[in-house]
Order: sequence, then structure tokens, then C-alpha cells
Amino acid sequence: MTVQPNRNDSLLGCRCVSGRRIAMEPRVSQSSQMHTLRHLCAVRQVLAVIFRLIALTMLGLIPAASNAETVPPFSLDAPADASRPTGASPEASQMLDALQHRQDQIRQRASTATSDAQLFELDALSRRVAEDVDRLITTSLEPDRAKTHAQLDVLGAAPASESAAETPAVAQQRSVLAAEQLQLDAEIGQAATIKENLANLSAQITRLLHNHLKDQLALRSDSIVSAAFWAVAFHPDTADYQRLRDFNAQIQRQIQSTWRTGQRVATALLVLFALAIATIGTRLLDRASERFCLHRLPEGRLRRSAMAISTVFASVATTVCAVDLLYFALTRQQALPATLQNFANELIKHVVTCALVVALGRALLCTRHPSWRLPAIADPVARALRPFPWTLAALLLFSGAVEQINRAIDTSLQITLFTRGAVALVVALTIGMSLLRANRVRTALAAAGESPEARSTLAGIIHAAVSLAVGASLIALLCGYVSFARFLTYELVWFDLVLSGAYLLTKLAHDVSESVFSPCHASGKTIRHLFGLQDVHLEQVATVLSAVLRSALMLAAVIALLTGGLGTTPGDLIDSILYVLGGERLHALNIVPAHIFSAIFTCAVCLYLVGLVRKWLDTEFLPKTQMSSGMRASLLTVFSNVGYVLVALQTFSILGVKWHNLAWIVSALSVGIGFGLQEIVKNFISGLILLAERPVKVGDMISITGIEGDIRRISVRATEIQLADRSTVIVPNSHLISQNVRNVTMGNKTQGVVTLALTFALNVDPEQVRDVLLQAYLDHPSVLDRPAPSVIFSQLTPDGMTLTVTGYVGSPRIAVDTRSDLLFAILKRLRAAEIPLSIARTVVVRSMRDVLQNQEPDDRGPGQIDPHALSAVSESG
Repeated sequence: MTVQPNRNDSLLGCRCVSGRRIAMEPRVSQSSQMHTLRHLCAVRQVLAVIFRLIALTMLGLIPAASNAETVPPFSLDAPADASRPTGASPEASQMLDALQHRQDQIRQRASTATSDAQLFELDALSRRVAEDVDRLITTSLEPDRAKTHAQLDVLGAAPASESAAETPAVAQQRSVLAAEQLQLDAEIGQAATIKENLANLSAQITRLLHNHLKDQLALRSDSIVSAAFWAVAFHPDTADYQRLRDFNAQIQRQIQSTWRTGQRVATALLVLFALAIATIGTRLLDRASERFCLHRLPEGRLRRSAMAISTVFASVATTVCAVDLLYFALTRQQALPATLQNFANELIKHVVTCALVVALGRALLCTRHPSWRLPAIADPVARALRPFPWTLAALLLFSGAVEQINRAIDTSLQITLFTRGAVALVVALTIGMSLLRANRVRTALAAAGESPEARSTLAGIIHAAVSLAVGASLIALLCGYVSFARFLTYELVWFDLVLSGAYLLTKLAHDVSESVFSPCHASGKTIRHLFGLQDVHLEQVATVLSAVLRSALMLAAVIALLTGGLGTTPGDLIDSILYVLGGERLHALNIVPAHIFSAIFTCAVCLYLVGLVRKWLDTEFLPKTQMSSGMRASLLTVFSNVGYVLVALQTFSILGVKWHNLAWIVSALSVGIGFGLQEIVKNFISGLILLAERPVKVGDMISITGIEGDIRRISVRATEIQLADRSTVIVPNSHLISQNVRNVTMGNKTQGVVTLALTFALNVDPEQVRDVLLQAYLDHPSVLDRPAPSVIFSQLTPDGMTLTVTGYVGSPRIAVDTRSDLLFAILKRLRAAEIPLSIARTVVVRSMRDVLQNQEPDDRGPGQIDPHALSAVSESG
């Protein structure tokens, strides 16, 4: 629908001054009676459209009686602007060519305009060119054509017969005048075409300016407390009024097509059936879901979360069915026009959104069954908040219908800002009143001595954020930032919808995971017997699955908050999530979403096969070979690592990943390795070297940095060493490569050494001691005959002589026990032979006071000590 510009009015009926403030100026009528009549006509048209919308969406298709079309549109003439002065008029053809060139320039500049000032300037230029075209037609072309036509009338028609032939001069004059008339008609037609093109161009510029201004959040208009803001409701623009009447006429024609004779019964039945679905059907579906949850689901929290989700599903499903049935009743006889089709599509989305608001309110408050309520809300608070979801949904439905009407008929900026401000004010006040009422009930509970519900930190943050958003919306409306206030309120409603839905879905995911894998339920028992799992494994699977599902839902909620808005359909939300998750990087990797399930299934099967083959090698094949236990463990570790790498490659191959596109992954890994993963990578490479070169292996007895024990396991990162006290020390693989390691069992796999160093007194016969020590070693059953035990005279000091005896045993692991047995036997043999060990000297120091007290008196002066008295400091052996 082309919007005809009004030359007597400024663009959009608004004027721009400094600060980008748009002042709403009510137009001055000629009399108060004309004001009243026009206001009544506008009110009747608006009410007629609203009632028909209600008939289309909720109540039925009965056409509302309206005689609005009998009221002629009222035109209020504003004082015309003074024509701009012009000089001598050029030739008409040259003037038309100049006007056509100016029109082309305006069109070219409008296609590249990016600011409001440019659009305002171009609109003013187009109006001036249109005025010049009108002036050319009225002052030059039409008078010339009238003059030429009068001259032709004077000459009369050409004679029909040759006998009545006229003079050549008259015939030539008639021919010239006819040619001039044809040229003037062509020029007038060209001027009319230019004028029509300018009107269309002005309408396009106006529409661009409308859209540009409507989408600006920083656009400032009059405050909602000013009279200028509300004046547009009492003095609507003539163009908006005419568009509203045209839209009303389209709705009437569509309703009449379904309500004519012969179609009324079917239409009424469809409407009644839709109403029954929306009311009775919702109640029946709720009761059916309640019975299913109570009798079919296991006891526990799953019943509550399933009941809440079923409540939401029942309300939304029945609303969608009812709206689709009403849409079918409207369009079964005549298809909707393009304008009504777009309006109906957007309105259906809004109706479903309002139904979702009501459904989430019912599910979260759950006033019918307080024991089934999921959030921690006190029952008095829930009862106080019960009417607010319905009120908010009704206000959103009404405001959404009005905004869709504005969008369908392309109303002026004043009407758009007025409706947005009214919608933002009503929604903000509704949400604010619900918060105030809930706080008042909680305060009353606390004053009565009853403890209010426990609130988490996250709930407190959300409550504070909602309160701040409501306050900011009201402040923005008071300051005149209507678009920003409307944006805040709509985003607030969308924020509440997304968080409420995410809360219910996360609760359901957690409860389903715990119930399905619970050992107490039939499903958990079936899974346990089918896969041979233990109860602890079921709990682990339930925990991991719950965490994965809740993380995915929270990620989807964040994406919905960032990319969606009020009126977003589930299909649009899924497309947004897929677009965000499947960004340019994943598209470059050639990952197809349909292949993800195949890749996951293949990865699980391959991992199971790798584990099965590893178990077969460990328990059946390798024990039948002649390999040592260390070699078998190394082979199993290498097989597992290679198998996991092949599984990863196969998974990426099924996903469709092209390896030449993984350069960015390698780059990221190189950066990570350079900063924080270098120790992990170093240990991984060291583990591969240990498995390949096998300087140490499983079963070896090693000693490193004071740690001595048997190697029990070598993994890709660390090595486990079991000490003599059965404790385990985990040593990084890089230490076994970079440090000195003593491998006791590497060179001599069957023998150990037992060495004892004993010190004897100097008066003992060393040969007798040697015989006793050798005989003790030879008599012990664990000491080997070859190599034979030996005794070495290792040291001679004033304190005694030291003899070192050495013997070999069958294994290093029995050296400690053999050493202990030999010490017991040698001590017993030395006592029997009366051979003492060296006794360490004991130094006894007395105090100087005792020395002085024991000193005999003589001729020495005070402070002098007898040297013999120092014998008190003596050595005893």
C-alpha cells in the first residue's frame, strides 16, 4: 500500500531540533465540533479493528457491526507554505528534463543515505521538486493546452469531402495546432509520471526514515507525563486514520467471506470447537498428564518435574491447535491478502508466546498442588502471584496486536512511539506490581513469625536484576526514551521466559537421569543386568548424564538470551543455536550435524572393541606366551594407546573433518604446549621412550632419589613404584629418563647381595672372627654357594678393626630378610665364642663446681686449679 505524502505537513508530523528531540505537535482544527467528530470516528475505527481481532483470535468470526465507512474522512487544512520564488520560466521540455534529472539525483542519493539528516533533506528536496512539477503543469502546460484546444475549436473540424476543401493556410494552421496539442499532452503525461514517481520516492524515504527512527533505542520523544505524548491518541493523523480504515475493511471482507449464507454453520462449529480445545481440552489434558505421572512414573522428584513440563506442554499444545483451527476457519474459503497474511503469522506467534507465559506461571506457582511445586516459593506468595501471569499474558496479547497493526499499516512515528510507550508502561507496571505484592506477602509472613521461603543467591540476583530493569524502564519513559523502555520490558519478559523454561528443563533432565539409572527402579535394574554394571557405576553414569544435559540446556539458554527475543519460535531458536554452535570454524571443518550421532555411536563401539581386545590379550593370549610380565604390560599399554588414536581418527573421519583444516587446532595446541602443557607432553614422550627402549619395565626393582621398590605400572604420564611397606610412589616418566636410576634386576635377574660391616676390638683374633662369619653365611639356606661368601678386612682404627662379609642370595627381593636372619645368627655365634664387638668410648664431663669442691687445700691461690683434679674428666672403656 503506497503512502501518499501530505504536502501541507512536515515530514511525519514532527520536527527535529537539537538533541534529537521529536516534539509531538497536535494539529489545530477549525472548530471544537470538528475535533470531536474526528476523534469519535478514530475511536470507532480502532475499536472496530480490536473487536475484529478478538473475533479472529479468541471469540469467533462474527463480524462487528460498524458503519465507520459511512463517516467520510476528515481533512484538516493547515496553512500552506509560501511558494518559493522562481524567475523566468524556461521552455517546458527543458524544464521537464531538468526536473527528471533532479528526481534521478534524489533517488540515487536516497539509495546510499545512512543518516536521519540525509533522509530529511532528501524528503524536503522531493517535495520541492513535486511542487515545481505542479507549478509547471498549472502555470504553463495546462493553460497552453487549453489555449491550443480553443484555437482548434475555432477552426472546427476538417471538411469531410473534397468539394468543401479549405484553404491551405487553414489546413496548415490546424495541423500545427494538432501537433502542439499532442506535444502538450505528452509533456503533461511526462510531468504526471514524474509527479507520481516523486510521490512513490517520498513514500519510500518516509518508510526508511520510519524504520530508522523506530529502531533507534536512543531516540527521545516527549515524556509519558506530558500532554504532547497523549495528544496523538485524541488527534490522530489523517493518513494513519485512512490506513486504519483500509485495514478494517480488509478484515471485514475476510470475515464476510467465511460468514456468508451457507458457511455460517461450519464456521460457527469450527469456532466453538477451537474454543472447546482451548478451554476444556487444556483441562482434560492436564488431568490425563496428572494421572500418568502419578501411576506410571516412579516415586520421587521425577513426578514433580514431569508434572510441571506436562502442564506447559498441555497449555501450549491446545493453544496452538485452537489458533490453527481458527486460522483454517478464516482461510478455508478465501486466502488472506499479503498484508493480513503477515499480520496473522506474527499474531499467531504472539498468541503462542502469551500461552507460554500463562503455562510457565501455572507450572512454577502450582497453586492447585503446593506439594508438587518445584521452586522454593511459599504458598501464600504463590497464591498472591497467581493472577499476574494471566494479566501479563492478556496485556502482552493486546499490546502485541496493536503493534502488529502499526506494523501492518505502517503508521507514523507519533503513533508508533505512543503505542510503544503505552505497552512499555503497562508491562513494566504489571511486573513491578507483582514484585511489590510478593515482597509485601513475604514481609507479612516474617511479621507473623513464619519463616519465608529459603532463597538462593542466584534467585536473589535475578530478583534484583528484574527490579532494576523495571525501574530503568519507568525512568526511561519519564525521560522520553520510549523505544529504550519498550526494549527493556520486552527483553525482561523474554529473559523471564527463557530462565523459567531452562529451570524446568534442567530439573527434568536431572530427575530423569537419576530415575532411569537408579538401582531401585526397574530401568536401573534392567541396565545393571544387561551391561553387568554395579550400583556405583549406575550412579556415575547418572551424574555424568545429568551434568551433560544441564550444561547443554544452560548453553542453549544463554544462546537464546543473546540471539532471541519475544516472539521467537522454537524453530528460530534451534536455528540460532545451530548457527552459533556451527559457526564458521565448524563449517570450515566440514562437520555435518546429521553425522554427529553416527560419530558418537562409532566412537562408543570402537572403544568397547578396544577394551574387549585388550582384555583378551591380557587374560588369554599373552599369558600363554613366554613373555615376561613386564613385556606383557608394555605391549598392552602400547596397544591401548594406538587403539585410542585410531578411534579418534575414525571419529573425525565420520564427522567429515578435513585434516588440512586442523591447522588452527595444531596452532592452538602449540601455544598451549609452550605455556602450560610442556610438562605433560614431556612426560608423555618419556613414557613412549620407556615403552620402546625398556630401560625399566614392569616388575623391575629400581632405586631413584632415595625411592626403592618394584615397578607396578608404566602409563603414558607417570610410573607407579611399590615400596616395601606396600605403599605406592608415582614418579613422572621424565624423571626416569633425565635422572640416574638404579635398576637392581636389570643386569642380574636371579641374584641379590647381602653385605654386613662389623667392628671388633683390637684384642680379638681376626681369623677366628672370619671363620665365624663365613660359617654363619654358609649355614644359611638362602645364601648361594656360588659365588661363595667372602670376608674382607676393610678398616683398622684405634677404636677397632672392621670386617665386611658378603654373600649372594637367589633374588634381590629376599636380601633384606636374609640380612636380618644373618644378623641374628652372627650375634648368637659371637656370644658363644666370647668374641666381643667394639664398644664405643663414653666421655663423662663433670661440672667445674664439682672439680673445685673435690680439690684439696694447699698453698695455691684462689682461682688456681690442681692439674690432678682434672682427672675428674676421665675416659672409661
